[in-house]
Parts: sequence; C-alpha cells; structure tokens
Amino acid sequence: MGLKAFFYDLRTTRRLILIAALFFCASIVVGWLSTGVIQAMLAQQMKGLGGVAQRLQNSEHPQWSFFVFIFFNNAIKCVLVIYTGALFGIVPFIFLIVNGMVLGFVVHLQTDMGRSMYEIVVKGLLPHGVIELPVLIIACAFGLKFGVNIISTLGTSIGLKRKGTGPSWEFFLKQTLTVSIWSVIFLFIAAAIESGITYRLLSH
Repeated sequence: MGLKAFFYDLRTTRRLILIAALFFCASIVVGWLSTGVIQAMLAQQMKGLGGVAQRLQNSEHPQWSFFVFIFFNNAIKCVLVIYTGALFGIVPFIFLIVNGMVLGFVVHLQTDMGRSMYEIVVKGLLPHGVIELPVLIIACAFGLKFGVNIISTLGTSIGLKRKGTGPSWEFFLKQTLTVSIWSVIFLFIAAAIESGITYRLLSH
C-alpha cells in the first residue's frame, strides 16, 4: 500500500482516469455556459455552500474550521464515490459531472463579478486544486472501474462472457483500499493548503 503501489494502480487504470478527466473538463465547459434549469440548480448549490462558508468564517477559528470541513467533506466523498461505484458506476459519474459543472459555474460567476482569471485560477484554485482535482478524478475513475467490474462479473454469471475473463476481485479491492488511503492523505495536504495558503491569498 505504499506510494509505489498507488502509482502502479494508477497505471493500470489510466484509460478510465483519462476518460474521467475528459468528462470533468467537458462538464466545466457546460457549467460555464449553463443557462435555465442547469444554472438555477448550480446557483442553488452555490447558495448552500455560501451559507456553510459564512458560518465557518464567523467561527472562533475560521482557518481551522475551514480545514476540518474541507478535509472531511472531500475525504468522505472521495472514498464513498469509489465504493458506490458498485452501483454500475452511476454515482461516480454523476459526482464527476456535477463537480465539474459547479467549478465552471463558479469561475464564470467570479469573472462576471469582476475578478480576473489570474486571481481566480492562480490564487483561488491552483494552490490546492493541483492536488485536489486530480484526486477527485482518480477516485471517480476507480468508482467507474468498480461499476465496469460489476457489469463484467454479471455478464460472466449469465453466460455473456467466458468464465475466467472477469476481473480479479481480490486484486481490485486491494487497489481500491490503496487508492482510498492515498486519496485521504493527499486531500489532507490539499485541505491544509486551501485553508492556509488559498485562504490568505484570497483575503488580501
């Protein structure tokens, strides 16, 4: 379960990671261009997040409160999205699309409010996003792989595929455990950066 094993697991899943990354990028564009019902849905999500951010900001120790919230929120969601992939990959796919759309919507909204792309991307997203976003994509990719493996196993059980051609569940479940552990570690670092560096950069 070391870092070497983690990168090996990424190599074995590189196609799905690439597919997940492409879907995420496409959903960012959709979020940026969103109108009508989609825009209203994203605005509602942002309203809820805004309320949470306000409560955290008004707490006795805002940076610590932000760190705890960001870390546990992201870590729990990323681990869940891997294992709920057992539901034919539906949950990680939706999670990937929604998060990409929210990101695109937020960036567009901030530019409309007069913030420069430099401030939004370099100060607001890059410091923690360079870790957080790849981890999100990787978690979704393994969730999708879980769904693919479930479908493959069902195909074998009803005779649509030859026996012995399905996934090795012992190997795959070890992979999900390794990826979950390292995702949590990297998200801890990302949360520390977001509640520290990003918080200070956007406060000035």
